[in-house]
Amino acid sequence: MSIFGKIMGAIFGTKAEAAEPAGGAGAPAGGASVPMVDVAPILDKAVAAKGEKLEWRTSIVDLMKALDIDSSLSARKELAKELKYDGDTNDSAKMNIWLHKQVMTKLAANGGKLPDDLKN
Repeated sequence: MSIFGKIMGAIFGTKAEAAEPAGGAGAPAGGASVPMVDVAPILDKAVAAKGEKLEWRTSIVDLMKALDIDSSLSARKELAKELKYDGDTNDSAKMNIWLHKQVMTKLAANGGKLPDDLKN
């Protein structure tokens, strides 16, 4: 399973994991068949369960840690490849910012309800 698929599965449940290969490109436009999932409470609960300060709203590493997904540089490079990052993967700070933004965008595109401060 892809790393983004693991993120989707951790937030949306196993039905999202099964649907992930389809890509969700046009799915939620009408919103009829895709239920909205409020992402913030799910991630806030995951962070609370960890018992450490994780800033999932700004950090892809912390978001992945909160969901018990490998957040190593190699895993993030793999995620960047999945999401078609065309920048320098050796510039991890720039890549991490891009990854976080892309993950938030893709969560929203697949039925995730995001807080206003995380939209675009």
